[in-house]
Amino acid sequence: MFASSRRNIDVVIEANLDALVRFAYFRIGDRVDAEDIVYDAVLRLLENSNKVNDAKCYLFRIVYNLCQDKFRKKQVSIVPFENIDLHNETENQLDQEEIDRINRLLDGLPPNEEEIVRMNVVDELSFVEISRILNLPQSTAKSRFYSGMKKLREKYFTTNQ
Repeated sequence: MFASSRRNIDVVIEANLDALVRFAYFRIGDRVDAEDIVYDAVLRLLENSNKVNDAKCYLFRIVYNLCQDKFRKKQVSIVPFENIDLHNETENQLDQEEIDRINRLLDGLPPNEEEIVRMNVVDELSFVEISRILNLPQSTAKSRFYSGMKKLREKYFTTNQ
């Protein structure tokens, strides 16, 4: 049974590696640190694989927590999207123009709403995954997302009228 679950974990790691590095990179702005964080998360997954039910959510949760730890320990500031070199990112699904637009729109949102909108729109995570990563009820994740989206609509329509 362990070989089967090990194979499944290897598949999850391989399928999500680029997304995990991008997830960390967008939060801390340093490619090497992002890769180190993902490496640490993979090691933790492998060490705890017998206790993990959902390897993908576990990895994203660990990466998220490690990014938060980096902020707390080193007082790193959130790096604006425009300062991140996306040309080195592999298989980037959003072009730079779209990321700039999202960044401009998210600027005025409260941090908890901004993070959930970013996780859903940019990182393409489901509400189930977001709720597991952030350790909140799925209804709270949805509520914050919809509240953030409502504010974005209000901001967009009031600035364009």
